[in-house]
Amino acid sequence: MELAKYIDHTLLKPTALIGDIEKLCNEAKQYSFAAVCVPPNFIKKAKEYLQGTPVKVATVIGFPFGYSAVEAKIAEIVLAMVDGVDELDVVINISAIKNNDWQYLANEIGHIIPVIRSKHKIVKIIIESGVLTEQEIIRCCELYGVAGIDYLKTSTGYAEKGATVETVQLFRRHLPANVQIKASGGIRDHVFARQLIEAGATRLGCSASVAIVNGAAAAGSGY
Repeated sequence: MELAKYIDHTLLKPTALIGDIEKLCNEAKQYSFAAVCVPPNFIKKAKEYLQGTPVKVATVIGFPFGYSAVEAKIAEIVLAMVDGVDELDVVINISAIKNNDWQYLANEIGHIIPVIRSKHKIVKIIIESGVLTEQEIIRCCELYGVAGIDYLKTSTGYAEKGATVETVQLFRRHLPANVQIKASGGIRDHVFARQLIEAGATRLGCSASVAIVNGAAAAGSGY
């Protein structure tokens, strides 16, 4: 099993330069990562750099805090799709979770999914698990598990706490089998990456992707 095929090679720093995006894409081609995840303003460039390869281009919506209006998120989604994005990592309204406003969240996802599905794109929903209680995470699994999403994603990488093995296991216990899991936030070595996959993750969001796969190769882990 190749660890690289699980990885969304990620660069979301606001200081990212075009040269950084080109390097990211070249590394994604070299190592055969599943996708690159870039800010929305770099989608076109990433598509250009990756033309003719199987590497997908992902971007983030409502990033990183999720509290922008539904209409704003939809506008971001539409523009990203016009630019040729393949996959959309959407931050839901975390403030609504903390305030127990599940009706707002149901309305939000109900408006977002049809827009993404109209162009047959992949949707990953980010819930920022590190700031949620176990019960809030379970409630998210219940809500989003039946909403027609492709992946539930643990984290943006901007909270103090990112992915954990326990959270991925919790996701897997409470999500339908057809909904996949993306773990992200704080994944910096191949041992942890492997543990997350064994717990049920089928994608990993990483900025240390090259070090992770090189570490795995050096260790002879088979991942």
